[in-house]
Amino acid sequence: MRTLRASLCTLEPLVAAHAHEMFEVLGDPRIYEFENEPPPSEAWLRERYSRLESRGSPDGTEKWLNWVIRLPGGELAGYVQATVLPSGAAYVAYELASRHWRRGIGSSAVRAMLEELGPAYGVHTFVAVFKEANYRSSSLLRRLGFTPASPRQAAEYRAGAGEQVMCMASGKARNAAG
Repeated sequence: MRTLRASLCTLEPLVAAHAHEMFEVLGDPRIYEFENEPPPSEAWLRERYSRLESRGSPDGTEKWLNWVIRLPGGELAGYVQATVLPSGAAYVAYELASRHWRRGIGSSAVRAMLEELGPAYGVHTFVAVFKEANYRSSSLLRRLGFTPASPRQAAEYRAGAGEQVMCMASGKARNAAG
């Protein structure tokens, strides 16, 4: 796993040492409007990041790829992540502190990750699962070229109640500004 350069940020492979800075980023209550909750403590986050440094599931079937988003001034803004499945599909997700929304940083970071996943990890399909009400994620994904999943894809990629699934073939990412 390597460091990735994006137009508005750098993606650094996530390590336990990022926990201190990321605990502050992930403490932003606005990012939990639709789902999840902040980490309970910095120690908990450090332990989680330590496990993620393995870059794979305990059974070895999935690749767990996580990068922090570092801005040119040195500040961390959030993270992007991908779970690469044996089938060649990858679940993608991201989280960005609210003070960095609507500046193109999220699109830049996600695009850089997508561009890495195809050639470096053999990913042919990108999948995002999120709460239907999360209009910000829907908008970002559409700008990048994702489209709503077919009913078959929604079932395959485990859309739950109140969730939307969007997919995109590798190599189809739009060069959209953010």
